[in-house]
Amino acid sequence: MPETINKIKIRVLLADDHPVVRAGIRSFLSSNDNMEIVGEAEDGREAVSKARELQPDVVFMDTYMPRMNGLEATKVLNQQVPAVKVLMHSVHNSHECVLQIIRSGARGYVLKNGSLEELSQAIERVNQGDTYYNSEVARLALDEHSRNIRRRGRQAASDLSEREAEVLSQIAEGKSNREIAGELGIGVRTIETHRERIMQKLQVHNVAGLIKLAIAHGVAAIE
Repeated sequence: MPETINKIKIRVLLADDHPVVRAGIRSFLSSNDNMEIVGEAEDGREAVSKARELQPDVVFMDTYMPRMNGLEATKVLNQQVPAVKVLMHSVHNSHECVLQIIRSGARGYVLKNGSLEELSQAIERVNQGDTYYNSEVARLALDEHSRNIRRRGRQAASDLSEREAEVLSQIAEGKSNREIAGELGIGVRTIETHRERIMQKLQVHNVAGLIKLAIAHGVAAIE
């Protein structure tokens, strides 16, 4: 007789201040062979406490709850229990709401009026280490990510000297060390030294990384 293989289920903690909503989600997810509801919370503080205690794979978190809202609870979980992944849900789909969810560190976001099938898919994706956003939210997430890259690039590149920034600009234009040396009227070896120092300051290890930061800093443009 063949052995029965016990499939590892996704352990889910439900966090929502509406008992009826929790009951509906619990009923649906409990019918999914891939998932197990390990606990419930009715506010953000309880969600954090139970996440610490139960160590679920995914916390399905409402955005707005009493005592501590889902955004703050997600930030706390990212700091204190980073292995736990948060999938948020809300009735709101405004630009500001979505940005707050992205900035909180949540791995994904679904609307409360979305389908239950989408919820299952979102939990599975987030559990696998992916993110889950619908197309509109994904666009906002990409915009936010791009802004973060530009901001980090400006902060890092501010440590460069005027000459290093000049060399970085030339590198971003695809010029070789010899071409940059001719353009700036200095030796090739000096350009190589500048390049090494730029990489050290910006903590990148290849030309592709330098080009990305050059674009983020605004010293090069995307054609």
